[in-house]
Amino acid sequence: MISQLLKLFNNFDYLSLIGIILTIYVARYYYKYFTRVNPLPGPFPFPLVGNLPQVIWHSGNLKKFFEYNHKNYGDIFEVQLESRLIILNKSEYIEKILSASTKNPYIKRIADSNTQGPQELGIFGKGIILNQDYQSWRYNRHFFTQAILSPKFAQEATHWTNELFNELEGYWDKLYLKKETTNENKKQLDFSTWFNQFTNDMIFKILTGERSYTMAGYFNTLSDNEKAERPEAIIDETVKLVDAIRKQVLGLLFFQFVSPFLRHYVPFFKGKSDELLQNAKFLIQRMESIIKKRRQEIENTPLDKPLSNDMLTSVIIANTTRDVNGNETMRPMTDTEIRGIMLDGISAGTDTTANLISFIVYYLAHNPDVKKKMLDEIDGIFQGDKTRPITENDFNNLKYCKAIVNEVARIYPVVNSFARCLERPEEIAGYQWPADTMIRINIDAIHSNGDYWEEYDKFNPDRWMAEGFEPKKHSFVMFGGGLRVCPGRKLAIVELVCLMALLYRKYEINLVDMESSLKTKSTLITACTELLVEIKLRD
Repeated sequence: MISQLLKLFNNFDYLSLIGIILTIYVARYYYKYFTRVNPLPGPFPFPLVGNLPQVIWHSGNLKKFFEYNHKNYGDIFEVQLESRLIILNKSEYIEKILSASTKNPYIKRIADSNTQGPQELGIFGKGIILNQDYQSWRYNRHFFTQAILSPKFAQEATHWTNELFNELEGYWDKLYLKKETTNENKKQLDFSTWFNQFTNDMIFKILTGERSYTMAGYFNTLSDNEKAERPEAIIDETVKLVDAIRKQVLGLLFFQFVSPFLRHYVPFFKGKSDELLQNAKFLIQRMESIIKKRRQEIENTPLDKPLSNDMLTSVIIANTTRDVNGNETMRPMTDTEIRGIMLDGISAGTDTTANLISFIVYYLAHNPDVKKKMLDEIDGIFQGDKTRPITENDFNNLKYCKAIVNEVARIYPVVNSFARCLERPEEIAGYQWPADTMIRINIDAIHSNGDYWEEYDKFNPDRWMAEGFEPKKHSFVMFGGGLRVCPGRKLAIVELVCLMALLYRKYEINLVDMESSLKTKSTLITACTELLVEIKLRD
């Protein structure tokens, strides 16, 4: 009997079984696709991978992928990645979603059925960005906003912008500005890479109070002889941590758009998944050690002695005996909650600022009339003083610089789209949608819509200076909108405007190749991959 069973088992055609299973799966997949609610135009999907092949065809560039589909399918279309995404390209379609009312139900970024990836990565439900529990999200955001909007924090941000820019200038002076520098390559610098390092060091310092030395690390890779005056072990440690944070951001995209089957069973994707999970584990351990160390420092500081003004210290002491503005109805934050909002702040505040300042330099180089107006404003405020620290009053007076920031963010947004999930059945863009429908708002399309912007394709900061000018509602979503509008938006503007003044009051910055287009790659954000410039001291 056993031998007969074994013989039957050996003769079984496994390829036929696999073929049957695949046929059933594909039939079921396309049945669901062709019977979906509100079928919209969009690229044709494939089983298991959806529209991932088309994204890859566009070199993995989501910005180009959405641009192509918007051009071909109109102001509302759909794509299939890990799930069905409804892409909205007009401000009229997003009014309900971006309502600022506390009754607005749209704070979810991911459908409940698609949270497995972020949960595996250990970041779902933590902090602010991927926290969909309203009470927990509101609690965490309260402490984040309270810290980042405090006057002391604003002063700290301005102070460290000045301090770190001085450090940056020291590296530039040694590499590019010394008279003995004769090598042509040493007269050119990759602006985007330098400012990725700058914003890393900046955000890490004002949020955690700890110094990061990625600028020093980058200097060491470029300098032939002289090295940065920092211990090499400390530089390596901070570079490793910052790299892990950037890897986590890219990992989110992987875990959100690559299906669980591919992540768990297909060797290439599984290897990438395991690598990202290990990176997330390292990041958690490293951040927990920073929080533990700061708690100990606070405990060892007498009550009558001042503490540092970074965000980490603020959220640790919030609603404790050290907090003079405490709220007795709220409890202090746990280490896990603190870790979540710190990682959110670092990951969201680094690449966005670094890339936007690179885009600003590019557009100023191609618009000399705008650049001249900016220089007139800067020179009028600083009166030829190229070394004094920038103050909050200076920032308030740099109105044209702010207009340039807005216009660059309009014409070439760093964050090209963002997601919302319907928590209840709702009518959006003329269609009735069930709960858990995933929506993606295409910022690129809205910012370049001729119905909202006069000469939409023209770079024109003066539009922001016109008396009484106000963009049409939801036609400018640089920082998102609704209840989830970016809480760090003021810090971002302060940093960008101060950097513009620090750079252009002292240096002449020219592109190496005026004919070259912006070199970018686009996933969750549009990142500048290289911006070669020549710098010299202004006359």
